[in-house]
This record gives sequence, structure tokens and C-alpha cells, in this order.
Amino acid sequence: MKNIAIIVGAGEGRRMEDKNKTFLIVNEKPLLVYSLQALEKSDLIDEIILVVIEDRVESAKRLADEYKFKKVKKIVCGGKTRQDSVYNGLCEIKNADVVLVHDAARPLITESMIEDCIKKAVEFGAAIPVIAINDTIKRGDEFVKETVDRNNLFLIQTPQGFEYELLKEAHESAKNSKFHGTDDATLVERLGHRIKMIQGSPRNMKITVSEDIALAENLLKMEHNAGN
Repeated sequence: MKNIAIIVGAGEGRRMEDKNKTFLIVNEKPLLVYSLQALEKSDLIDEIILVVIEDRVESAKRLADEYKFKKVKKIVCGGKTRQDSVYNGLCEIKNADVVLVHDAARPLITESMIEDCIKKAVEFGAAIPVIAINDTIKRGDEFVKETVDRNNLFLIQTPQGFEYELLKEAHESAKNSKFHGTDDATLVERLGHRIKMIQGSPRNMKITVSEDIALAENLLKMEHNAGN
């Protein structure tokens, strides 16, 4: 089998005072490094494709060289949207069995999550990590309109794993129809394909606003100390 990971880090960081999150320094390392280290270490990942904003391509190349990431085979420019960026990465793949798509803004990816995602993608064609919603959910605008049943609602994370041909078909169909989804699973759902949900983790947080950095730093320190 050949499994390829696409790491997407081409966001503009509009909620981070226009900082590109991918290269923010978190505990003395660029944020991107944490995802790369986990994927580089996994025996199930054969190649990694990085997708970054155009003016960061050279920075990404230097980073891959500095940290000796041997699995990073290609570094490509992102598109206008996350969906476009993933598609740009997909276009660099000639053949693969499973493609894993991961957001660089989630530095606490684990080997077990990578393994579970790939295995379930092989079995079911598509697999995504989820966590249950524990808070009460309400729908409204200025005032509450209704309370939503949370029993079948989940928060979706990355990495998301897919059979290569399935993900390629989903992206090409969306592109031809000018359909835009917030994650890759949405595009696969659109084809009518079922998606296996696997257990995610509250620790697998996404850095979105500046306040998230301190929390991520603490969690990463805890993981580091636990490993020593």
C-alpha cells in the first residue's frame, strides 16, 4: 500500500491578526513541525505533501531540510480556499491507496489517530475523527430560537482519511459544480458515500485565535514531559 499525507497550511490567518499560523513559533518550534514529526514517524505514511501560501514555499523547504523530514516529497502553493489548497495537493499525486488530509493548525496529532484513520479508510473508503458535543446547543440570531438535540451532533477534526480515487472524484465533482465545503468529508458525502467516524480527542485542538497558542503550548509541554 501507498499512503500519502497532505498537510494544509495555506490559511491567511484572518483571526490571528493576519499571521500565517503554519509558521508561528510554539514552544520554540514552527507550528508546522509538530504535524510533520508525527507523520514522519508513522510507519503507515510513505510521502508527505505540504501546501503553503506562495511566499512561504521557500521557508517550508528550508524547514524540511533543517528538521530532516525525508518523507516531504513536494511543497506546493495553496489556493484561494482550503478546498482549493487540498485540490492543489491532490493534483501532485500520481497514485496512492489512501490520502490523509491534515490541518497544520492541529499540532497534537497522534500516531494512534493516524493509524486508526488509515485503517478505517481502507475498510470503509473514508474515515474522520470526531468528538461528542457536551455543551447545550442553541440555534438563533439575536435571540434564541430553539435548543438543538446534541445527541447526534459531533465536532469534526483532522486528519481525515480517504481512498485516493474517491477523494479525487469528490474534489473534481465539487470543482466542476462550483460547490464549496468546509472539509473534505463534506465533498465525499456529496457523492453519497458513507463516512466512518472514529474517536477523536479534545487535545487535538485547532489553533484558530491567539488565545489558543498558550493552551497548545501547555498541552505540547505535557506530552513532551510524559514522553521523557
